[in-house]
Amino acid sequence: MSAAEDSSKAEDTSLTEDTNQTDEESPSRNLNDSAGSSTLVEKTDATSPEGNAAELPAADVSMTEPPPEEASNQGGETVKQSDEGSRTQKEVAGETGDEEDGATNLKEADSPSQSEPHQHTEPSGDDDEADEKEAANKQVSAISVEESGVSSLSHSSTLQTTPQSMPRTLKINTDYQELQANLSERLERALGTSAPLLREIFIDFSPYLTKTLLGTKGQELLSSGLTAIKMGTSAISLVMLLCSQEWQISLQKHAGLAFIELVNEGRLLSHSTRDHMVKVANEAEHILNKLRAEDAQRHEAFHIICAEADLNTREEELTCDRLITSARRRELSVASKLVDKVLNIVKSEQGPWASDSAPSSKFWKLDTWEDDARRRRRMVPNPIGSTHPEAALRAAIEHGENEDAISQAREEFHEMLKLRRQKSESDVLIDDEMDGMDSELEMTGPVSLSTPCSLIVYGLAIAGTLSITKYEVFFEWDEENSDNKKLDPKVLKYIDIHGRWHMQEMRAVFTRRHLLEKRAIEIFLINRTSVLFSFADLDTVRKVIGLLPAVGIGVKYGLRASRKISLASPRQLFRQSNMTQRWQKREISNFDYLMFLNTISGRSYNDLNQYPIFPWVLSNFTSDTIDLSEPSNYRDLSKPMGALNPERRKFFEERYEAWDHEHIPAFHYGTHYSTAAFALNWLIRVEPFSTLFLNLQEGKFDHANRTFSSMERAWLNCQTDTSDVKEMIPEVYFLPEMFWNDNQFKFGSKEDGSVVDHVVLPPWAATPEEFVRISREALESEIVSGQLHEWIDLIFGYKQQGPEAVKATNVFYYLTYEGNVELSNIKDPIMKEALQAQIRSFGQTPSQLLAEPHPMRGSQMGVTPKMFNPVTSDACMSLKFWSNSPVIHISANVFPQQPSPSVVTVLMNKHFAVNPWNSNPTPLSSQTPPKPPTDQLQSPAGNPGAPAPTTSEQLMASLPLALDPVLNQPISSQLYTRRTLGDNFDERIKLSRSNFATSIDNKIIFACGFWDNSFRVFQSDSGQSLQVVYGHFGVVTCICRSEVNMMHDCFIVTGSKDCTCMIWQWLGQKQRIYSEQLSSTNNPVAQATLTGHTTPIVSVVISAELGIVVSASKEGPCLIHTMNGDLLRGLAPPSLCTDPQHLLVNREGYIVTIYNSTVICLFSINGRLLHHVDTKTSLKCMCMSRDSRHVMTSGDNGIVSIWRTHDLTHLYSYPRLEGAVHDLALSFDHRYVLAAVSTGCVVVLNVDFTKWHHDYQRRTEAKLPSAVAPPIPAAAAPPISTAASTAPETEESTASVPISGSAPVDGGENSQPQ
Repeated sequence: MSAAEDSSKAEDTSLTEDTNQTDEESPSRNLNDSAGSSTLVEKTDATSPEGNAAELPAADVSMTEPPPEEASNQGGETVKQSDEGSRTQKEVAGETGDEEDGATNLKEADSPSQSEPHQHTEPSGDDDEADEKEAANKQVSAISVEESGVSSLSHSSTLQTTPQSMPRTLKINTDYQELQANLSERLERALGTSAPLLREIFIDFSPYLTKTLLGTKGQELLSSGLTAIKMGTSAISLVMLLCSQEWQISLQKHAGLAFIELVNEGRLLSHSTRDHMVKVANEAEHILNKLRAEDAQRHEAFHIICAEADLNTREEELTCDRLITSARRRELSVASKLVDKVLNIVKSEQGPWASDSAPSSKFWKLDTWEDDARRRRRMVPNPIGSTHPEAALRAAIEHGENEDAISQAREEFHEMLKLRRQKSESDVLIDDEMDGMDSELEMTGPVSLSTPCSLIVYGLAIAGTLSITKYEVFFEWDEENSDNKKLDPKVLKYIDIHGRWHMQEMRAVFTRRHLLEKRAIEIFLINRTSVLFSFADLDTVRKVIGLLPAVGIGVKYGLRASRKISLASPRQLFRQSNMTQRWQKREISNFDYLMFLNTISGRSYNDLNQYPIFPWVLSNFTSDTIDLSEPSNYRDLSKPMGALNPERRKFFEERYEAWDHEHIPAFHYGTHYSTAAFALNWLIRVEPFSTLFLNLQEGKFDHANRTFSSMERAWLNCQTDTSDVKEMIPEVYFLPEMFWNDNQFKFGSKEDGSVVDHVVLPPWAATPEEFVRISREALESEIVSGQLHEWIDLIFGYKQQGPEAVKATNVFYYLTYEGNVELSNIKDPIMKEALQAQIRSFGQTPSQLLAEPHPMRGSQMGVTPKMFNPVTSDACMSLKFWSNSPVIHISANVFPQQPSPSVVTVLMNKHFAVNPWNSNPTPLSSQTPPKPPTDQLQSPAGNPGAPAPTTSEQLMASLPLALDPVLNQPISSQLYTRRTLGDNFDERIKLSRSNFATSIDNKIIFACGFWDNSFRVFQSDSGQSLQVVYGHFGVVTCICRSEVNMMHDCFIVTGSKDCTCMIWQWLGQKQRIYSEQLSSTNNPVAQATLTGHTTPIVSVVISAELGIVVSASKEGPCLIHTMNGDLLRGLAPPSLCTDPQHLLVNREGYIVTIYNSTVICLFSINGRLLHHVDTKTSLKCMCMSRDSRHVMTSGDNGIVSIWRTHDLTHLYSYPRLEGAVHDLALSFDHRYVLAAVSTGCVVVLNVDFTKWHHDYQRRTEAKLPSAVAPPIPAAAAPPISTAASTAPETEESTASVPISGSAPVDGGENSQPQ
């Protein structure tokens, strides 16, 4: 080894020792300065071997090391600066890290005095790496001290000098401390930004650098210096560590390649970090965009919600405004009706404004009131009615009438215009008065649902809005709707376009079809009317039904009340109902059953396109007489109308076979059996159908040849015309007014010159009433009952569609059947409107109810086998009261449903009795007699050969009526007081049958005639007065009860000396007269007050089913009112009949009146006098059979007579009773008639209507004279004695025993059509 090398090694060793010594002298400074400077390594190359020490100028600084205390102070002063630099460097490093990836070497800058730059060895790379190295060198050069003259200074404690440098023993000059402070400050300032980076590099990559930076002996350099690097904050300590010999050697050997790999890994990490940051940035941008989109959506949703809220507010305001307007118009309509009501009363013949001149013509219209059988029979005044002279004039001109007819029509037209002008002026006054009124909207709660709909009335669709609250339903028509503007104002006058209905008024809800789509509902109301609404779809129908009461389809069809039943299909209703079984058992009539089928299949009075269908029954319209037992007089119900004529049937079948069309299926008939035009043609003489017909015919009547004018001609057209296969409507069987031209319409003259007026009836019918009655009897005949099921198969059953319809020649145009077209799926408005017009014109087939043959009706004989059992005796029994006071009132509420049927009797002495009734008395002949006891009763008087009953119990079991058990007590008993009505009756009036009425369950007695102008409610069990009702201003002279509903609720009508009648509501469950409003004295208020009489009321009757009240006043008229108080008309009796005394009304619309005590008059429900007969005897009472076929009368002569109702033909008279008869009552089963006799007894007589009817027919056929006198001569029929055997003195009445020597027999049950 050379001397030079030895000398170099010696110098290196001395340098290392000096460095180690310096490190030992200032350990704290090295620890502090070495912390937090790792990030700079990424930007520097490995230190070159020649660059271990830097030279300092000799004139600037002394190489003598400062004392440890001063060095320590310097280190302490630079800590703060290092910390600040470290924090600043970390912030800068985070921003500029991506820009400094290209640096691969870090080399210390040489001083300006250094002759050569330091060389270092590193792998040669491409141009990019060279550029990166050059950029790194530039960055490192920027870190060097700028004006110090020091090219490479690591730390003052590690500086080494060459042998030619100044001696170490040189002393510090006077400026040494200042120079040292300036040097430290410069170093800290120069390395302040890179030292923290180097510390971070050493700390972050310590696992790798520990294995890479190894000393000369293989020891780990970084592990020993890592603590100092972490703890130190001074840049000088870090430089001293890196400039030490051991570190320099390790860096020269290992750091080059390691740093290159490290930089490459850093580059890859940087790229991946950049990609990750880009990905994170993209994701952040996506999230931000999503959030922005969500914000935009929320903003848009907020705007939509605001718009909807604003729209809802506007709609609510419009709804409120519409409801207020509707309420105001409704009030105007009500006010107009009230004005018409008052004017009708005061201008009537009995009113104060009655004209002395000839009465002007009065117009009538058909009311919408329906009875239990869904018959609309009540005609009411029509204030807007006319003879339609403008239609007659237009028809006369277009049809080429003669000049006289045209001139007459023109004169009538001008007269009508004059009257209409006067009427409009009075209406304007009413409108002006209403304009000044404030209308209040009586909304009962918020609107639960408001939906567009159409009100279907007479086939017209009126667009509007249906609003449903918790308690009420409102309909408001849309004035702005284009279709509504096209409606004829004359038609709208007949329609209530501003309806309001209370939830409690609804009694049935049906799902209906409209234009063959199931999207409508029909609501039946408690006032016996109905309304039909059509909606957009079936879902709306479900919502509406869900808000309506769960009443189902009512209780009369045997189905439970639920909304599910209301939504059921017609076929489901048919299968679940019990009406078919009831029809087979003859519990209901053919008419009722056909109406049931029409109702559940969707037929409605409100839709002329779906009007109820009834069959042609009779085929004989030419004979003078008609025998309803002759089958040749009937139509074949097994064939449709088009197949009755064989020739026409052949024509239709050939059309079906020859039909070939791509889209339209084959059919037999191009027209239908039920269309709106056919219904209007039948009812053209009845308003409002006359106005509707004119609306259909563009304001003119049809040609007289095509107008319905004759029943014979109508039948012939249906047999010969290929375009006429129509069936009948139900009005043919109950509305004779459809054949009368009461409104005096001018239909013109036919080609033969005959004028069309009233309908020409068959010769066997003298009047329309007789034609309707005979037609109805034919409908209920056995011949029709035996084949009616076959007609049902054609219209509602399995022959309606399919192969069976083809076999039966019963196929109609395809648009008449449900399901062949879905209008809701058609988007083209023109095509949709065309199909709707075709459906309206072609008619609509009812919903199919069954797919199998309909069962036949049961035999009459099988249902009532006892109908032909003859009654051998007239008298049954007599019940005698001990007081001998005349029985003035009797009521027999002995219905089979009653738990304890009884007969209530009232005596003249104000006592009453509740006598038990035996519905099934057992004849003595069928009882097994036991051994005769010692106290056996005597045989009935007058019949000594009859065996006496063995016991009193057997006798009572054989009689239908028994004595009130309370009256069997001694007179002194307190129970006796339970059968008196008190002594508060007015002594000025004579009590009669009209002063009392009983409830349906016999628990309540209504009595009137009290001096305080009241009527009272008594409990029959205890005789206690439950309620005293005031309302009249005079003594109440008569009282009557209506029919009851399922809850035993009914109406009570009272007549008074104040010339008025009042209608009250009775609640059966509460057993009180009830009203929603009370008077100032907490007294119930009458629902209606009926006026028009000028003398005291003597008799009054009410029919809730017909909705009428008939009242008679002393020597005054008989008036008919509605239950709302509207005066309909006065009855026009025959001449010399001026004093009506007794009234009777039944469900068939017959009104029977007794005038002048002797004359019986029969009127129709619409006031037409049908028949009258003078009996020449004083009549006090009468009653009518439940089927309305027979009337029973009696009076002072004690003879009970039987009359046929429809023509007042006398059929039979019982033998005379011993005393005048004050009242009559008929048992529910028509087996007994009970007579209240003036001798203080009740006589029970056997009834046999069938026998009397056949006896009359035999007498008629034998051409025997029919007299009013009893058919049994008086000598052959001794009077029926009411005397009885002696009774104990402690009893009120005698025992019940047979009378007049006739044993009690089992009376036969009467045969009656339902």
